[in-house]
Amino acid sequence: MGNKQNSLIEKVKIIHGDNYATIEDTKELSTEEMKELVRFLEQTPAYHSLSTLKILVNQIFSREVDEYLVGKGFEMIDEFVTVYKKLEKSKVNHSFTLKNLHMISENEFAHIWMQSMEGSLNAPSRLTMPEHMKSVAIELGDSYKDSCIAVYERDHPIGVIMPHIEPGTVDEGRLFYFGLIPEERSKGKSKNLHKLALSLLVNDFHAKKYIGGTSKNNAPMIRTFLTNGCEVKDVNRVFLKKSL
Repeated sequence: MGNKQNSLIEKVKIIHGDNYATIEDTKELSTEEMKELVRFLEQTPAYHSLSTLKILVNQIFSREVDEYLVGKGFEMIDEFVTVYKKLEKSKVNHSFTLKNLHMISENEFAHIWMQSMEGSLNAPSRLTMPEHMKSVAIELGDSYKDSCIAVYERDHPIGVIMPHIEPGTVDEGRLFYFGLIPEERSKGKSKNLHKLALSLLVNDFHAKKYIGGTSKNNAPMIRTFLTNGCEVKDVNRVFLKKSL
């Protein structure tokens, strides 16, 4: 890889999952650098075997970049809102029961996670549930069993929260996934469960800040973020390409 390509890669964040990659933090690139990055990805064998490649195009870019990506076989599938909150230790009173993968089977957790994705206002995932489980294990490493948490009320599963420290950082807290199963939505539970997830990030995972995000179409989740003190940091257009 040449020095020019090295400098481009250092300006963005690349998340590698099972058979896919996501390019984030593109706002430091110029329009020409964005195009150069796409050409580099096209010419790099490691990306040719991926089933999907996703690029988050920051709102600072003009539609020229969008048109370039479409010409390269990408499709805009969503607009994604990113939020930020500085975290402080707090105790949250709640009636939820939490069980991670040290307490329940992967099959049970995967079933609840799959239900939590049903009817989501976010862009639909192109991955199967086994691929989702494999991806979280790859991205988070050995600690993934601590992060995969099913949520119950009176022994009835209602959703999942997946708090973790972002790989490559010391104290950046994220939620790999957050969701309620369809019949538990619109009951005011999202706000309390999200607040609990943030407290777990601080108390159990030692995070000092939280980066979250959701589709621009997911108004209920955006309201939950704002209610719990998060601030909108960025908006990105999400472009996807299948099989380079």
